[in-house]
Amino acid sequence: MSKIFPKLGRSITVAAKEGGIDPDMNAALRLAIQNAKAANMPKDNIEAAINRATGKDAENFEEVNYEGKGPSGVLVFVECATDNTTRTVANVKSYFNKSGGSLVPNGSLEFLFDRKAVIEFEKGDEMDMEDLELELIDYGLQRFEIDGNTIYAYADYTDFGNLNEGFEKLGIEIVTANLQRLPNAPVEFSDEQMEEIEKLIDKIEEDDDVQAVYTNLA
Repeated sequence: MSKIFPKLGRSITVAAKEGGIDPDMNAALRLAIQNAKAANMPKDNIEAAINRATGKDAENFEEVNYEGKGPSGVLVFVECATDNTTRTVANVKSYFNKSGGSLVPNGSLEFLFDRKAVIEFEKGDEMDMEDLELELIDYGLQRFEIDGNTIYAYADYTDFGNLNEGFEKLGIEIVTANLQRLPNAPVEFSDEQMEEIEKLIDKIEEDDDVQAVYTNLA
């Protein structure tokens, strides 16, 4: 939790700075708070993150992305929220260099990932998945992925707001909602290759400025 909460806090601060501190009027903030609550982030931490967006000494967080190639040619897309891009790019670059990889120009890997809206929710006892699918198609739903009672709804990233609206109108409680980058040509690696790849991913994810890491792993 020591690493998760700061990242969630930054998401809340960024959303509050960009769209205002009222969750009822700021859908991005509302979702950031919802995701934080799903991770059991304390209420005081959430309120502190919102207040940081309006304080006199508010950090000027900026969302930046970095793309790179790691061990065995694995493709890595890194999303960050930082108040110091010079520090962040130096850190991320060092992680790749030490693993035998390197950063590539931004936009180089964009076409190799599909950006999707992903909403997680729990299947209710009375929920008819076929009827729900028909209802949500009008809001951009592309498919469901079922894992026990946990359901993931996928849509194109441009329908993120529409899909959230659909869940709200249907009265379905969302566990988490976010944008993800899914590889459109996943690649399998050997166990030996995965050891080096996982070392790189772990190192990147440990960085406080990093919000999310995506790869082309199968």
